[in-house]
Amino acid sequence: MYSKSEKNRPGRKINRNFAHIIIHITNICSSTRTRCHYPKDILWRLRIATTDYNIMYDICSIGHISHDKIVTPEKTVMMAGGTSFYMSHGISCLPRKISYQLVTKVGDDQRAEVENIKSTGIDTICYHSRHTVRFENSYGTDHNNRRQRVLTKADPFTIDDVRPLEAKVFHLGSLLADDFPTDVVEYLSSKGIVSIDVQGYLRKVVGEEVIPVDFKDKERILALTDILKLNEHEMEVLTGDNDPRSVARCLAGYGIREVVITLGSHGSVIYSGGKFYEIPAYKPHCLVDTTGCGDTYSTGYLYRRVLGDDVETAGRYAAAMCTLKLEHSGPFDKTEDDILRVMDGK
Repeated sequence: MYSKSEKNRPGRKINRNFAHIIIHITNICSSTRTRCHYPKDILWRLRIATTDYNIMYDICSIGHISHDKIVTPEKTVMMAGGTSFYMSHGISCLPRKISYQLVTKVGDDQRAEVENIKSTGIDTICYHSRHTVRFENSYGTDHNNRRQRVLTKADPFTIDDVRPLEAKVFHLGSLLADDFPTDVVEYLSSKGIVSIDVQGYLRKVVGEEVIPVDFKDKERILALTDILKLNEHEMEVLTGDNDPRSVARCLAGYGIREVVITLGSHGSVIYSGGKFYEIPAYKPHCLVDTTGCGDTYSTGYLYRRVLGDDVETAGRYAAAMCTLKLEHSGPFDKTEDDILRVMDGK
């Protein structure tokens, strides 16, 4: 479904060379007679980077895996999080009809989580960060609102990190404003479709508190974006407008092909090709935890769009995934049969 007229794609040759470099470094560092000047955990990092660099993936999800403390009136839960975490687990539960790659960057404390994702069959590249990004998300009785703090930040992604990547769709799961410098977005845009979850771009960290702000280089980044996902709070921070339809038209003016606005229990609105698609929210049996619902929506939406579904069908599929996610803490863990059952109203 997704296609993009592209320039020359030098990534193929670069990727093959990069794979050779990995093998060479691994051999050097494995030798007992050679003093290795790479960080002591370089072999772990290289083992994680087991992806075949010559593969063109349908979707490549790039983003940090966070360590989250989730506080609700009912309980407090410690778990991994982040757009790429929720998307990778969600994809692992769906039929393997597309090729998918996770690219992340974590500190030593999240290595086990990366290995856990790999064990589900997800192709993974993991870069080392000095720290893992740590969030504290606190919810009151209204689960559509939360208070958020950032305890530590991870290193941003760089051109060198993304240079080997090949995909039809690059989904950027920003958690904080400086996760993806503008030159990284520009580079990926030259290689494929760019899908962005805007949430992190709107988060400024003051002390440990997260303050919603408009973001640097907004016009340039939006002009490079093909698919933009945002929620009802983010759309107002981004545009100063609280009407989803006028926000969608405004953002489409930057050249964005698909504007996806989630509205919590009120469903979602998708604007594409000059047409609005109203997607209803399916009522969950119980509401346990909204964390990761937006990421789960992006998972279902991109999965079905890559498979060729129209915008409305993909939106309904994504909404059904969100309903199932709402019923428990943690990432989506159901099946496609469960999704179709929700879509059928069962």
